[in-house]
Formats: sequence, structure tokens, C-alpha cells
Amino acid sequence: MEADTPACYRHPSFETYVRCTRCDRPICPECMREASVGHQCPECVRDGNRSVRRARSLFGGKVPSVTRPLVTYALIALNVLAYVAEVVEPEILDRFGTLGAALVGPDGALYVYDGWSPPGFRATGLVDGEWYRLLTGAFLHLPPDESIGVMHLVFNMLALWNLGRDVETRLGTVRYAALYLFSAAGGSVLVYVLAPDSNAVGASGAIFGLAAASYVIGRRLGHDVRSLNRFMAGFLLWMALSAFFTSWQGHLGGLLTGGLVMYGLAYAPAKTRNGLAQGAAAVALLVLLACVVVWKTHALTGG
Repeated sequence: MEADTPACYRHPSFETYVRCTRCDRPICPECMREASVGHQCPECVRDGNRSVRRARSLFGGKVPSVTRPLVTYALIALNVLAYVAEVVEPEILDRFGTLGAALVGPDGALYVYDGWSPPGFRATGLVDGEWYRLLTGAFLHLPPDESIGVMHLVFNMLALWNLGRDVETRLGTVRYAALYLFSAAGGSVLVYVLAPDSNAVGASGAIFGLAAASYVIGRRLGHDVRSLNRFMAGFLLWMALSAFFTSWQGHLGGLLTGGLVMYGLAYAPAKTRNGLAQGAAAVALLVLLACVVVWKTHALTGG
């Protein structure tokens, strides 16, 4: 090779007369990247990609480059793993279910809490500051020896699979995860307010939140109203029927919270559909739910 013959800057053994249209360095066929005009080198293509803003959805989230619903997969896996754990250790249901207020007796059994703890008894649940139950109960399900047993988990995971994939694609991972957790917490808060002596478990509250979100998304995107109404009517009918053997309070709380969160994401002014404004709204909703829990605890304990 002659001394003045240009060589690829990445592969010096290759002669080439083709240059990158951005940096003017010589590049061989292996390094050529097709551009709108001519070719570019890999480094210039990489630098250009960094400066391109990723497109955002109507609801403020980044349009994912990969459409696999990774958060939905993770949530299903967590629910299944939690179910296996509670089968191995049944005490997990009492320790992490959405229990509002109860007394633990000297024998370890749970008794009704009526505002005070007799000698030898201690309060447990949200009333005793166990706030983690607002979320942990949403990952547990009825044990196999209950009437619907494993089907409780199966039905919820099927609903999560069908609803979660579409909602996650529309919102992006962060907003979708926040919607799910807020719906779960909203369901647990309403259980605490209306049925503090129950120990509710199940992902149903979060799933009803996803159903409400899917309905709001459909309306916002102009989908067929009749099919959307039939879809929502089916979920409301299921909520009414399931009230006989599940926690309707959790279903209703999740439905209302999920609908409220999604309505804010879908119909907020365009200039507020950014991470900062939506983050501030999330904090405000979190404070509101916390205030409701504090108020109910004050009412149960008499201050």
C-alpha cells in the first residue's frame, strides 16, 4: 500500500477512498453506516443517536424501543413467587396481608380490635403502623385450602396478562408501574376505611385499576365507545358478583384510584405531561392516601 493511500481509521489494513460525511475520516465497507447523504462512521452514528430525543406517547411516557411488557412479566413473577412462599409458610398471610386492625392474643390467634389492648394482647395491622401491608397484601392470594384457592391467583394473573401488556405499552414502564402500585394502595386504603377488621389479599385492586386505565385510554384515543362500555360493564358486573367471596372494597378502591391516575395522565394539559409535573401529582396523591390512613387510625384508636 502506498504511503499516501488513505486507510480506514478503524482498520488500517484496508485501503479506502470513502469518507464519513460528518467527520471526514476514511472508512472501509465494514465501518460504513448508511446515512441520508453518503455514509457515516460508527462513532458519528452513535453520537448522533445520543442527541435525538426519543418520541413520547400521548400520556408523557417514552415510546419504548422494545415492546415487550417487562413490568407485566415481573409483576406476574412476583405474584407467583409470593404464592409459593405462602404455601410453604402460611403465616405470611397474617404477617403481610392487608389487615387493618386486629389483636394478637397470647395463643397467637387474631381477635377483633375495639380500640384498646387487654393485658397479654397486642395490636397488629395498619393501626399499629404496619403500612407496608398496603402493598404486600396485593401480591398475596387465597391459599389452596380456601374455596377458590389457586383459581384466585390464576384469574388475577390472566387478567393482569391481558390488561397489563396494552397499558404498559401505552404508558411506558415507569408510569405503568406507578399506576399499578397506586391502584393496589388505593384498594388497600379503602379496605382499611370500610372493613378494617378484614385481612384482604389479592392483586384484584390493582387489576381493577388497570381496567379503569384501559377504559380511559380507549376513550382518550377515540376507540369504539360501545365496546369500551361493554368492557367496563363486564368488570363492574364481576365486581358485584365477586363481592360475595372477595373484598369488593379493594376492587372499588383500585378502580377509582386507577381511573383517577389515568385520567390525570390522559387529560392533563400538554405542557404538564412531563416527568416533573406528573411526579408532583404522584406525590400529592401519595400524601392524600397517607392522610386517609392517618385519619382512620386516629378514629380507631381514639387519638
